[in-house]
Amino acid sequence: MIHAYEANMRPKAQATLGRALDFAAYEIGYLPEDFLSLFIESGLAKRFGEGDPSIIMGKSGVELALLVMEKTIGLQRPVRIRFSLERSKEYWMGWALAYYQWETGLSFQTIFNTIPLETIKGMYFVYHELDITHFVEHMNGLYLQHCPHTNLKRLRKQLGLTQEELAEASGVSVRTVQQYEQRRKDINKAQLETAAALAQALHCRPDDLLERIAS
Repeated sequence: MIHAYEANMRPKAQATLGRALDFAAYEIGYLPEDFLSLFIESGLAKRFGEGDPSIIMGKSGVELALLVMEKTIGLQRPVRIRFSLERSKEYWMGWALAYYQWETGLSFQTIFNTIPLETIKGMYFVYHELDITHFVEHMNGLYLQHCPHTNLKRLRKQLGLTQEELAEASGVSVRTVQQYEQRRKDINKAQLETAAALAQALHCRPDDLLERIAS
């Protein structure tokens, strides 16, 4: 599995995003989906997802929420700041999403484009008391339902190439292309030369061919 950043940062990332969503909901009055949209718009979601330590380790959840609002709608500070020891549904949502983003390496934008936030919010009642791995497995299932094709196949189709044409352009055999597209071979374990040849033929980076979610 290709994680988004170092594992020792993950617990802080979960607590920070959980607290940010809780604070945004109960002190600023934003629904999780509205705040997360601003989180992406602000550019902070990208930095958070890439493991920027100045965001993950250097800010509390409250500070992150205020920075998101400042960068998007210009909010400087809320009326009051409540420090609660309770864990709300919104806290769990941020906590779980931070874990899933770290686990898969998918961007927050990709996750939200694939799985509706309303669906994720509805998972609270089933998954909030279970081990986080159950949430991850369910999210992976939803992701694969929405994106059944491998990145290799998706990129090939976007260029209008057949498997045979890709094989000819890359020098990789048709059989190998088929095995990667059907997930009978793991492209994440492909030799560097093979990945580079396919990427060059598809006008992308080798990293773009990697599969973040296993079927």
